[in-house]
Amino acid sequence: MFDNLSKRLSRTLYDISGKGRLTEMNINDTLREVRTALMEADVALPAVQDFLSRVKERALGKEINKNLKPGQALVKIVHTELVNALGEKNDDLNLSALPPVVIMVAGLQGAGKTTSVGKLGKYLHDKKKKKVLMVSADVHRPAAIKQLETLAKMIGIDFFPSFDTQKPIDIVNQALHQAKLKFYDTLLVDTAGRMHVDAIMMAELITIHTAIHPVETLLVVDAMTGQDATNTVKKFNEAITLTGFILTKVDGDARGGVALSIRHITGKPIKFMGLGERIDTLEPFYPDRIAGRILGMGDILSLIDEIESKVEFAQSEKLASKLKKNDGFNLNDYLDQIKLMRNMGGIASMMNKLPGIVQLPDNVKSQINDKVLVRIEAIINSMTAKERVTPDIIKGSRKRRIAIGSGMQVQDVNHVLKQFDNMQRIMKKMKKSGMENIMRNIKSIISPDFNGY
Repeated sequence: MFDNLSKRLSRTLYDISGKGRLTEMNINDTLREVRTALMEADVALPAVQDFLSRVKERALGKEINKNLKPGQALVKIVHTELVNALGEKNDDLNLSALPPVVIMVAGLQGAGKTTSVGKLGKYLHDKKKKKVLMVSADVHRPAAIKQLETLAKMIGIDFFPSFDTQKPIDIVNQALHQAKLKFYDTLLVDTAGRMHVDAIMMAELITIHTAIHPVETLLVVDAMTGQDATNTVKKFNEAITLTGFILTKVDGDARGGVALSIRHITGKPIKFMGLGERIDTLEPFYPDRIAGRILGMGDILSLIDEIESKVEFAQSEKLASKLKKNDGFNLNDYLDQIKLMRNMGGIASMMNKLPGIVQLPDNVKSQINDKVLVRIEAIINSMTAKERVTPDIIKGSRKRRIAIGSGMQVQDVNHVLKQFDNMQRIMKKMKKSGMENIMRNIKSIISPDFNGY
């Protein structure tokens, strides 16, 4: 989402980072470029003006660390103010209230509201170990009720049945009674969305909000909406007093300005961001990490969190045990590493969290994509069990058979075998298991020279 903004800002700040001294002239020149970058990213004008004035005030105030060059100090100031603009720190859900903790979710139709409710339910169930009950009060779109019920079954969470013939207020009251009766920790309420904000919609939301007294009232905001989101956010916040936001479609090509705008307008935090269609692609929003991504500094902490949550401990221990016993690293293990990367959202998702990636030319970045993983997986799957364990036996005729079976060329098979050979040498040098080794494995997998893709 932040690609364009990241390119502009990182290039602008790179130009000044080597400056030996800061003057009002070069500060103004830099901030003029920063302003352009923010405006192109669709950041609301009041948020842009406030951000720039804060940066300029601190820069001219000579808040310079002696260990940094003045240019580097300005970059640090921009990073600090960007973190402040995004919310300073991660603001988690308030789950300490007397159960059942009621979480009400609102938003416009098409923003990904119902899907976000399902993702939030999975997050509460898996990460917070809560007993969750979900209910849909969207009687205006019967498909929404069925959609949430399907999501609940998918993630193993209880769903309170509702029907489009009922009144929303009756649905939520009955669901709340059930949550109390069955000792649920959390009640997730999905409300109706509309194509635009109107009086009838707001009246319905206010009625529900007044009846169930939610501890958290979250608004789902589509990152693609740009400055149009500001008016929507204002009206929702005035009507039902929001406690935070879920930003969706962050993995798309949105300009990213909405993240800065909604925080400035309401003072309320972005609590989560949705990174894809899959039910497990909801992440807590960390302002410092997002600021790092925007400035091209990467987000290694989020990458490590993702690896820790999705890498099975037993699997990594099994691989470590094989290496210690000198059992060797074979193509089955290599395939497991490929599947791990795909489970983590693929190369594109990981690249966005690596430092300096934004500086790579577009033609280079376009070559590094998930097609690489699909092709490697297809080639390995076309091998026999014996070939995977002892790849040395793969010669001319076997390579041709594997290429035909995977729909690839012989040179593609040669490339995978060469890539595997490189990783095998790395594995022989590894003596310990752990995160550092996993990261090293993944880094060696990412290679842009796979038949020009």
